[in-house]
Amino acid sequence: MSLHRYHEIDVFTATPLKGNPLAVVHEADGLDDATLQAFARWTNFSETTFLLPPTEPQADYRVRIFTPDRELPFAGHPTLGSCHAWLAAGGRPKSADAVVQQCGVGLVRVRRDGTRLAFAAPKLLRGGAVDAATLASIARSLRIPADAIRAAQWVDNGPGWVAVLLGSRDELLALKPDFAALEPADIGVVAPCPPGHDAQFEVRAFIRGVGPTEDPVTGSLNASLGQWLIGAGLAPERYLAAQGTALGRAGRVHVERVDGQVWVGGDCVEVVAGQVAL
Repeated sequence: MSLHRYHEIDVFTATPLKGNPLAVVHEADGLDDATLQAFARWTNFSETTFLLPPTEPQADYRVRIFTPDRELPFAGHPTLGSCHAWLAAGGRPKSADAVVQQCGVGLVRVRRDGTRLAFAAPKLLRGGAVDAATLASIARSLRIPADAIRAAQWVDNGPGWVAVLLGSRDELLALKPDFAALEPADIGVVAPCPPGHDAQFEVRAFIRGVGPTEDPVTGSLNASLGQWLIGAGLAPERYLAAQGTALGRAGRVHVERVDGQVWVGGDCVEVVAGQVAL
């Protein structure tokens, strides 16, 4: 057993306890996979990350991302939170332009805009239209009529997302999914906010696995939603998304497309700092 530097970071918020928490274990290269998974199950956060030396020469650090029951090749709020924790621990990027993270989907650039971080959305592993049978399954899982879904798209960039667009924020906030029947994948739902709201879209993320749940604020989903919505002309080149309202959170996700690249940004705040024995 050894001591490791440890952070808990609240991501997509500048106000502690209003975003999505992330546990970060530093210098984890001496830990085996069973220990990584066991610790992620113990924290019971949506994701726990472990920082390791990179194996790619361009990368500044390598991260492994675990949910309580599986490892993910990529996830959004762990990317921003891990970068924040790495910098807070004295990490020095090789480039002045961006921090380069190595993870399961390859190299992900993270840029700094003042205190806010933003990651470059990775390419989709699966995109395209959703067939009628899958749409019917999604509607049943969400307990809504099939015709309430205005548009749908596969938007998988690692976790396995399929996304649907509803007509209004009120419809989205009223959703009470049947988690036991959540199929065929983790489901992201987006809807426009009414005039006068600080955000242009509201987002919710429903996730399968051990203790199916709703994720408070989801970077990977917002990344793929941005690629879909902006690419399809359903959203402007820059917009603000709100997430976590239904859970008493106030997450804010900054999405923009610059020269064809979608960037997903948010604030991070340190809530816990110390050591953990593993």
